[in-house]
Amino acid sequence: MKFTKMHGIGNDYVYVNCFEEQVENPRETAIRVSDRHFGIGSDGLILIKPSRRADFEMAMYNADGSEGAMCGNGIRCVAKYVYDYGLTDRTRISVDTKSGVKILDLTIGEDGRVSLVRVNMGSPELTASKIPIVSEREQVIDEPIEVGGVTYAMTGVSMGNPHAVVYLEDVGRLDIEKTGPLFERHERFPDRINTEFIRVIDRKNLEMRVWERGSGETLACGTGACAAAVASMVNGYTEDEVTVHLLGGELRIRWDREGNLVYMTGPAAVAFEGEIDL
Repeated sequence: MKFTKMHGIGNDYVYVNCFEEQVENPRETAIRVSDRHFGIGSDGLILIKPSRRADFEMAMYNADGSEGAMCGNGIRCVAKYVYDYGLTDRTRISVDTKSGVKILDLTIGEDGRVSLVRVNMGSPELTASKIPIVSEREQVIDEPIEVGGVTYAMTGVSMGNPHAVVYLEDVGRLDIEKTGPLFERHERFPDRINTEFIRVIDRKNLEMRVWERGSGETLACGTGACAAAVASMVNGYTEDEVTVHLLGGELRIRWDREGNLVYMTGPAAVAFEGEIDL
């Protein structure tokens, strides 16, 4: 199987061009290629496929083989791949995902390749039952939750997949390998949860670490950055456009409240290409 290893600010996936390759068991393939010791090493597997209702389709699988609905960093890499490798010559494309069709605008650098991608991530979902989060309230905003004997203030947002956003004074000292799994499998999250641990720097900047369901801590999470930005705006901590500082780099997030659409802008990069015998 031919593949391309790509990353969006460190959130890395193995990409397969399914216009040319066939992946018969993507769940098992995801587990194998994601292994950082015996495989290629990645946060998961992303398949670039033909689509009947968009220019392309993105199917994503986490490192544990579970299928994900949407990946903001991953979809930017899909856009870079299809343009740089000649599958399209358009700078605005549509990509079908399990959370709907997303519209992407591509910025082309001086080398003729994609340097930045802006993604229309769609509308944030704040209704608890639709995220889903178990709550007596219609929306989970600044709501207490006890995890591992510690009480956190949580705000719930779905950006096609579920997120719990909590705020800390110091995210650097967080023992995320201990706390992340406790959030992920907490009884209040029936579909498990992605958890964003946030420090508010000022009204235009957030610092973030993320624990992704099925993958563990990653260097970046696009939908998580969007969820964190929306949560911070809902709580009145920031303006409607912020820069989210992640371990792998920065993403710019804007919430158009009038249109109720979230836009994410960030880079995408190719790490290397290869072939693996499955």
